[in-house]
Amino acid sequence: MHKLLGEPSNIVSVVFIRLAVGLIFFTQGILKYIDPHMGVLRFTRIGFPYPNFTAHFAGAFEIGCGFLVLAGLLTRLASVPLLIVILTAIATTKIPELWRPNQGFWFMVSDARTDFAMTMSLLFLIGVGAGAWSRDAWLWGEKPHEAS
Repeated sequence: MHKLLGEPSNIVSVVFIRLAVGLIFFTQGILKYIDPHMGVLRFTRIGFPYPNFTAHFAGAFEIGCGFLVLAGLLTRLASVPLLIVILTAIATTKIPELWRPNQGFWFMVSDARTDFAMTMSLLFLIGVGAGAWSRDAWLWGEKPHEAS
């Protein structure tokens, strides 16, 4: 079976990573629709072309894939677009801080801590899968037997 659709690990505690990643992306996606400062206006300030479209496009992936990660359904596959979203966010909002006056490396490191945590968590989910308490495990007939 292909790695992105393969069996999840039997680790129960992966549910905590899924909850953190899924909730953050799901709620940030909703915010892109309901708060212009988090959506269209932010994308305009960053300089994205067609900010109305790109903010809602990114928000749609964050809502849809965030929900799938929360549910533990197609978790590895859903993590890939989220990884693209977060890497784009780092490239367009965090890396430029290195060259802004009164910001620099330590400011960027502090500002990027959540993005870094989400990136590492998504890489973890792509590698390990949804864990034993997930729809993926149910689909594959796995039963949780490890209390990690």
